[in-house]
Amino acid sequence: MRRCLQFLLSIMVGLSVAGCVAVPTNQSNHNLRPLASPAASVSPSPVNERAANAEPLTLPVLDAFFADEGFSALLKTRLHISDEQIAKLKELAHAETAKLDEANAGQGAGESAAARTAAAEKIKAVIGSDKAAELGTLVRERWNGAADDAGKQNNPEDSARRGVNRVPNDSRIVVNTPAYRMDVFEAGRLIKSYKVGIGYPQFPLPTGLRKAKVIIFNPTWTPPDEPWVAKMKNISAGEKVEAGSKLNPLGPIKIPIGGPSLIHGGKSPAKLGTFASHGCVGLTTPQVKDFAKLLAQLGGASLTDEDLLKFGRDKTQTKQVKLTKDVPVELRYETIVVEDGKLHIYRDVYDEGTNTEENLRSVLAASGVKLEDLTDDERAKALDALAQMSGQAGAKTAAANPTSTPESASNNSNSMLGRKSSATKKQTRVANNQKEIVIEIAALKGKGYPPPADLDTGSGKTKVAVSK
Repeated sequence: MRRCLQFLLSIMVGLSVAGCVAVPTNQSNHNLRPLASPAASVSPSPVNERAANAEPLTLPVLDAFFADEGFSALLKTRLHISDEQIAKLKELAHAETAKLDEANAGQGAGESAAARTAAAEKIKAVIGSDKAAELGTLVRERWNGAADDAGKQNNPEDSARRGVNRVPNDSRIVVNTPAYRMDVFEAGRLIKSYKVGIGYPQFPLPTGLRKAKVIIFNPTWTPPDEPWVAKMKNISAGEKVEAGSKLNPLGPIKIPIGGPSLIHGGKSPAKLGTFASHGCVGLTTPQVKDFAKLLAQLGGASLTDEDLLKFGRDKTQTKQVKLTKDVPVELRYETIVVEDGKLHIYRDVYDEGTNTEENLRSVLAASGVKLEDLTDDERAKALDALAQMSGQAGAKTAAANPTSTPESASNNSNSMLGRKSSATKKQTRVANNQKEIVIEIAALKGKGYPPPADLDTGSGKTKVAVSK
């Protein structure tokens, strides 16, 4: 499989084979309004705010935005960038996209951070620091769903980033990118979990609160004019790939979730739990069919097994099932999670600098626990896990640079994370491809986010979580 680039035009076409970056079109043609969350009692946290404020701009992402001609016009009218500068930005972005090696994506340390740094330097060289900052803000608004269809800013209190490890009390979809996990909640109860594929380091899955409004069966795909399309066999940019075609990367179902992303099928089981898309949530075909039924249930629509069979018999006909009520889809970036009484520390897959002592304290505090409440062994294991799952340059980076801000770095100079402990030194180093470390914490017993429910790993079998 290759990848997918989503074009959200008025008929919402597009994407690529191994994943999908959503390309925003004119603001009037797609949904960027987050749905108001139910009131939460948890205060904002450094973990979530860190992800919320992370600069998502890489040159491949910018290249995806340029796939919509309206974006260039917006740069001229809103940012007053010249035609010559826009042409240069397009050239740089296109060239960077052409260099991507998806087969080896995520195997090197700090790929997302390097992509952001390279983008910042090259963009500044073309349009200057001030315009580069404005461009980053513009992309962030669309990439993270910070503006509504009319371009108005949304109320921060309506965002999905108000509390760490928050357990919904309504019906919604929750995707935690570093955990490669998507959860379905019905009336505050977790009823189903899926292992998913996420966006490549250069095409990160965004964060924020979206809406699912429609389920599209047998979607068509129009390949964008991108370097990766030119490498595909029997595919030409701009020539529509029909529904049901083996060349169509979207699989049998795609679900637009507002802003720049989709949830869609067509992935192989091997792509789950890996970097597999250009900013979309990837599922296998059996998974996406199962998920579509649950989503329809949450959205008040009728979708039976007979319907699925009927849509599957005529793969050349695109069909839509509109939800009678929008279903919130919450995209999270939480690398530190208290789950079912255990502390889960995930690898910082997009180099957001979230695996810090400061954030650990915030996560523990949300469960009414202080870092000092842990035993010496538990604390040493937790701090060591933060270092090992830092994602950028391993343990040394995490210990030397616990956060990205000078103030935080200063505050952490005498922190527990910055100190050496004999217990920490004894910890066995984890493999580079290990995605999480789980630590038993006595003080967390009975607390935290729920474990996976009826976990669908994409292998055709489900795993039922068993609490220890």
